[in-house]
Amino acid sequence: MAAIDILQSVPYLLQLPSKRTWIDYDDEADVLYISFQKPQQANDSVLEDSVIYHYRDDDLVGITVLQALQRSEANASVTSSIQGELD
Repeated sequence: MAAIDILQSVPYLLQLPSKRTWIDYDDEADVLYISFQKPQQANDSVLEDSVIYHYRDDDLVGITVLQALQRSEANASVTSSIQGELD
């Protein structure tokens, strides 16, 4: 991962619901875990488009991204296609 990729994500990171964020990736399962509170202690969750949103009451406390690498590669493919059209 190039430093430029991290720098490009800074505006998004600053919009996260918490100043502290824990990120774990399970490469065997291709699952990305993002926690905004440790421990999450979620009491509700919603599955939408291979993403599980974890809530404690009305607060978002974590996100689980299923098939994270596949999703990332698909997004990169779409982005490069769009950039190709713009050039």
